[in-house]
Amino acid sequence: MTREDRLIQQIIGGDARCWDELISLYYPAILRYCLWHMPDRESALDATQETFLKLVRCLHRYERRGQFRAFLYRIAANTCTDMLRQRAPEVLSPDGGDAASAPLADYSYLPPEYGRAEDREQLSYAFARLDGLQRELVLLRYGQELSLREIASLTGLKLRTVQTKLRRAIHIMKQVL
Repeated sequence: MTREDRLIQQIIGGDARCWDELISLYYPAILRYCLWHMPDRESALDATQETFLKLVRCLHRYERRGQFRAFLYRIAANTCTDMLRQRAPEVLSPDGGDAASAPLADYSYLPPEYGRAEDREQLSYAFARLDGLQRELVLLRYGQELSLREIASLTGLKLRTVQTKLRRAIHIMKQVL
């Protein structure tokens, strides 16, 4: 049984103090994930908060099989998607494209794993060249350090599909860089 599963078992058993520990384990990673998906820091903070509120409401659906992290990221992904859909009107980047596919303007949100790139602007440009699913896979694997199995569980893709699409995404980024 994983640490998260033990905490969840205690929470279900009525020990509300375990919520603090469970949230503190994942809050920074979920915030970082939301920063990538939301247009600004304030929206990302709101999405992170909403993710944990949704976790409280749907914890009973979690099937304790050591996949809590994938379960939580699925909630975060759905929360970001829902919040972006509710935004009106559609936000466009200066070049007329969708803001979600535009290169990042604020590089302070880049996870440390991406710090090895010589030029963050080039990295942002390369990242923007990927399609939505490829960006998501790269972010989950290298930005959030999820295992390939967790990514497959989270996205609903087969493990081999995740591997192939991730390999293609890295190839595209290498070509651009």
